[in-house]
Amino acid sequence: MLTAMADKKIIAVVGATGAQGGGLVRAILEDAAGDFAARAITRDVNSEKARALAQAGAEVVAGDVDDAESLKRAFAGAYGAYCVTFFWDHFSPEKELTQAAGMAQAAKHAGLEHVIWSTLEDTRQWVPLSDNRMPTLMGKYKVPHFDSKGEANHFFTDAGLPVTLLLTSFYWDNFIYFGMGPKKGADGKLAITLPMGDKKLPGIAADDIGRCAYGIFQKRSQFVRKTVGIAGEHLTGAEMAAAFGKALGTEVGYNAVPFDVYRGFGFPGAEDLGNMFQFKHDFNEMFCAARSVPGSRALNPRLQTFEQWLGRQAPARLCPEIT
Repeated sequence: MLTAMADKKIIAVVGATGAQGGGLVRAILEDAAGDFAARAITRDVNSEKARALAQAGAEVVAGDVDDAESLKRAFAGAYGAYCVTFFWDHFSPEKELTQAAGMAQAAKHAGLEHVIWSTLEDTRQWVPLSDNRMPTLMGKYKVPHFDSKGEANHFFTDAGLPVTLLLTSFYWDNFIYFGMGPKKGADGKLAITLPMGDKKLPGIAADDIGRCAYGIFQKRSQFVRKTVGIAGEHLTGAEMAAAFGKALGTEVGYNAVPFDVYRGFGFPGAEDLGNMFQFKHDFNEMFCAARSVPGSRALNPRLQTFEQWLGRQAPARLCPEIT
């Protein structure tokens, strides 16, 4: 395997055991005849997920986004890197900024030929801190987990890196792993709850993010120093609820709660997500336009629709309450 890999361009993948990075590693490995090899970077090379990636054919190396020196070692000799941060592990925009700076430094040090930085809009460009339509959080952010990524873009561009800024979309997997799936209300009926009114929410299967990223690496010249937005579909809450109903074989409603109600739900990150949904709602045309579905399909011909993604999930995973 290592002899074969020596003839290929190595893509170092940060967060290789996570949703985005894991999808990219799998996309590279699935294309055995392709020009690229996967180097999976993870904090724990002995974890079950890391061992599974090694068994599948990836080179697994230790690297920690909180340790820039470890990333320099992990990026050494690679052709490119996929850089991503993990806000929900720590809820700290400052930590995310530091991690992004470390990844950019490591990429520069390694002389990489292509870097993809998984980013999002800095919402303060549209909603300044003085704008009271949504609360300011942590003293200097509107949507912390967006703003810190958008702010961090400059680490990659200022370093003169051959970077592609990748704007991702709402993971449909959040319906499973973030507790956002259909739940029974006081009336006993199932519904999904989102503060999106009648606006469309760009969404994507997490695995498809990695596949789209692979398409960007394959077509490097078209995307270096460009911003690319990806989505599987743009759907309203009502459309997603109807798709859930079809997949589960029972009616699912859409509870379009006000932004303030969502912000007040009290779970960790509720205010951040409430502001996020309000941003997507209030600037819907811009936000959707930045995430082209046809463009995403050109990068990833296997791009899933929401209905296709739902059809690949066990009903009990989508809605434990119906079992």
